[in-house]
Amino acid sequence: MGLRLTTRRAKRTFFVPAALAAALATACGEVGAGRPSARAEMLALLESAVQRSASRDPYLGESVVAELRAELRDAELTPQARSTLLGELGFHELRLGENDAAVAHYEDAVETLSGEPREADAEALAELRFGLGLAYLRWGETNNCVARHTSESCLLPIRGSGVHVDQRGSRRALDVFAALLEERPDDVVTRWLLNVAYMTVGGYPDAVPPRFLVPPESFEAREPFPRFVDVAPERGLNTFDMAGGAVVDDFDGDGDLDLVTSTWHPAGRLHYFAGDGRGGFEERSERSGLADVHGGLNLAQGDCDGDGAPDLLVLRGAWLGADGRVPNALLRNSGAGSFRDVTVEAGMGAGHYPTQTAAWADCDNDGDLDVYVGNECSPALYAPSQLFRNRGDGSFDETAARSGVLNRCFAKGVAWGDYDGDGLQDLYVSNLGAPNRLYRNAGPDGFDDVAAKAGVVKPIDGFATWFWDFDNDGVLDLFAASYQPSMANVASEYLGLPSAAETARLYRGDGRGGFEDATARAGLDRVACPMGANFGDLDNDGFLDFYLGTGYPGYEGLMPNLMFRNRGGESFVDVTTAGGFGHLQKGHGVAFADLDRDGDQDVFLQVGGAYPGDAFGNALFENPGSENHWIAIQAVGTRSVRSAVGARIRCDVREDGVARSIFRHVASGGSFGCNPLRQHVGLGRAKRIDRLEVHWPATGVTQVFSDVPADRHLRVVEGADRYEEL
Repeated sequence: MGLRLTTRRAKRTFFVPAALAAALATACGEVGAGRPSARAEMLALLESAVQRSASRDPYLGESVVAELRAELRDAELTPQARSTLLGELGFHELRLGENDAAVAHYEDAVETLSGEPREADAEALAELRFGLGLAYLRWGETNNCVARHTSESCLLPIRGSGVHVDQRGSRRALDVFAALLEERPDDVVTRWLLNVAYMTVGGYPDAVPPRFLVPPESFEAREPFPRFVDVAPERGLNTFDMAGGAVVDDFDGDGDLDLVTSTWHPAGRLHYFAGDGRGGFEERSERSGLADVHGGLNLAQGDCDGDGAPDLLVLRGAWLGADGRVPNALLRNSGAGSFRDVTVEAGMGAGHYPTQTAAWADCDNDGDLDVYVGNECSPALYAPSQLFRNRGDGSFDETAARSGVLNRCFAKGVAWGDYDGDGLQDLYVSNLGAPNRLYRNAGPDGFDDVAAKAGVVKPIDGFATWFWDFDNDGVLDLFAASYQPSMANVASEYLGLPSAAETARLYRGDGRGGFEDATARAGLDRVACPMGANFGDLDNDGFLDFYLGTGYPGYEGLMPNLMFRNRGGESFVDVTTAGGFGHLQKGHGVAFADLDRDGDQDVFLQVGGAYPGDAFGNALFENPGSENHWIAIQAVGTRSVRSAVGARIRCDVREDGVARSIFRHVASGGSFGCNPLRQHVGLGRAKRIDRLEVHWPATGVTQVFSDVPADRHLRVVEGADRYEEL
């Protein structure tokens, strides 16, 4: 998500991270600090955010519509002024989901200006016509993908039951886009949308004019991969929401995985779905108390009081600058799947800053979970990031300044991991418009930023990030996504045209505390606009795959979410089309989890955009399974963190007589969406684990178990001589 700047055709971009870079860089300096807040002030701030969003919020506000309608009643308006106002009104009605009114006003705007032969009006008229085409396309999406949703709706390339039944909107959009392309054949965004519109009426590729065709091979599968089907509607999980987060974990202690989702609308609420272990869910939002909790753009789970029940941190205010001083919420879990807001009493009720990213870890190895919140420091608001250290009772001290991790930049992703193997959790912060930080944990002396020395400052326009061991060498690697939101860049990628867009970075750990840039060698030097992101092992081969939820607020940003399969730790291949993952709607919170306990990981995607008119139903891609084996490990700390965050797991196996090791580091995955802390490990063709190791960071002790059977759910308690089968 980002900031809308203009509706003018020449500047049809809703984000300008390149332009923001200099301004954000100047904001990376200390100006002041937030003042403490009481519970009453927190509630007042939340209510104020709700009221503001209903009126002046650039994404959600409705007052501009009434103002524009009043201006249009002026009989003295010139045709140019009238068409401009009509176009602005059409845009805002489209933003708010008033599609019929938006279409009518765009049609009126085009007709009004078309009667003026002045050459000076050509650019404005082209912009209005493009807006009209987009309004037609959105009208068609709403009347089909939303009103007549199927498991193939909005999956690129659109086929089968995804083809629109009511084709009036797409047919009118085709006429508009085709006419624009005759005048401006090099417009790659209009060309892309023309092809998408043809897909929605079943006319791609044959009916597309050859010179405007996006080649079908652009969408062809790079290699065979099983098809995952979206089963969210029949499982009751396709909650219709805007942008938000997703967390999968066992919140009620029954052994089955549950799901919590959010929406960023301040007046929206959280949803809690209790899993039955067979892929079914019951919504318990009211019973859990989460239906009364104000929305947030992202969520992160962590057992902050060590009682064995995952608590929730709700993150709010992202992208809103000075208006984003909305309190986050720490929700303590009773252990039975009910929650209570303890933000103030836990010491997290002061210093409210805009954010959408946080990560939990035991940064001082005292056996308690700490949490780092990456805030959005900008010219509009000094918003230093925060490190909350656990006092041992589930309450916190904020120590970012004395620990040296204020960041003072526009943070969009944070991740913890012991990249240098010294037993201490290090911190990576992904910034938008400024170099990223790698804060090496120096113990009692705090943290040192070694990003430049380690060569991991890029991408400069950063977003989602995570530590992982993608090549199974026992050393943590680092993924850092790039976020330069532009449909032109993405369309150029599919058309094989050059683009100056910054790509993601895959940094391979060298085992000595350094990294090498493995992006190109791994096949990941390509353009994408990821927001939500996470990783897991789709085919149980022991190597971690990943999914990117893509998009930006503009309705023209119809780009597929992307799935990449790990090819033996050497490279990645795009399996988006083959696997059926190419959802065109905005992708946010992502979670990999075995929701039906059948031994393979399914993929949940929280879908929806920044505008009320861009809400959508969530997706659950069900894994069809493979012949490979697996193990699920619930590690439970006694002296280390109870939820085992930061623990290391090693599985030594033999496949067809060949020995190999598979490594996992206990965490919730990517920085936008959370996997369960219960670790699912693919074992390939191995039916047993010769040697299973669990290493505990707080004590440095490694537990070892021999000859462990595959395809089991295990519980490993720190210090115990035996594991327990669940």
